[in-house]
Amino acid sequence: MPQVMTFEELSQGAPICVLSPHPDDESLGCGALLAAAFSGPGADVICMTDGSASHPGSTDWPPDRLAQLRATELQRAIEILGGRSENITHFVLPDGRLPALSDRFDEIAARISQRLRTNGARSLFAPARTDPHCDHEATAEIAARAARDAGVPLFSYPIWSAWYDQQYREKLQYKREIHFNTGFAREAKDRAIAAHRSQHGTIVRDSPDGFVLPEDFLAGFRAGPEIFFEVEN
Repeated sequence: MPQVMTFEELSQGAPICVLSPHPDDESLGCGALLAAAFSGPGADVICMTDGSASHPGSTDWPPDRLAQLRATELQRAIEILGGRSENITHFVLPDGRLPALSDRFDEIAARISQRLRTNGARSLFAPARTDPHCDHEATAEIAARAARDAGVPLFSYPIWSAWYDQQYREKLQYKREIHFNTGFAREAKDRAIAAHRSQHGTIVRDSPDGFVLPEDFLAGFRAGPEIFFEVEN
């Protein structure tokens, strides 16, 4: 049975840290949570990749230019949620290729755990291991190492899990499922999601294989609670 928790319970009254594999995951999975954090003790959003691989083959938006656009979109989304540019850290790792950096996972995790200590965060939020995207899976592994090193609880937020596998919960190892009410921040969350315009098919128009967030997928994040799983770590 899911447990409804307040921001104070999830954060232990301290700042939080959210790992986002790509610009937009933070708004989809944690938009309301971040809005609560920015109106309280604060949050640190770490964007793992540069997001430059979402629209392959575009000549109007080659990878470097697209990465700059996505960084700007992330900043706008965080501002909508009540944060500022200094609340964002860009690791600028290669989009779609995080598993290739497996020999650096401990180093990357150490950077995260140091930020947790420096900022006084007592909770780390990262994508679920069951998300079928290599960058999400790698970020989940890095997060587990960072949480163990810093001695903080790790909460997984599913992005693509339910979209591809309605039984994904059975594949997660977790202590409890937590629901966070979003009603107070639903409008801000909607606007933050919309701020990632490149992912909605309104900016990059010359990439036949370019990524577009499906509308029925988005509907699941615009209504209902945010879902977190406290991970066995």
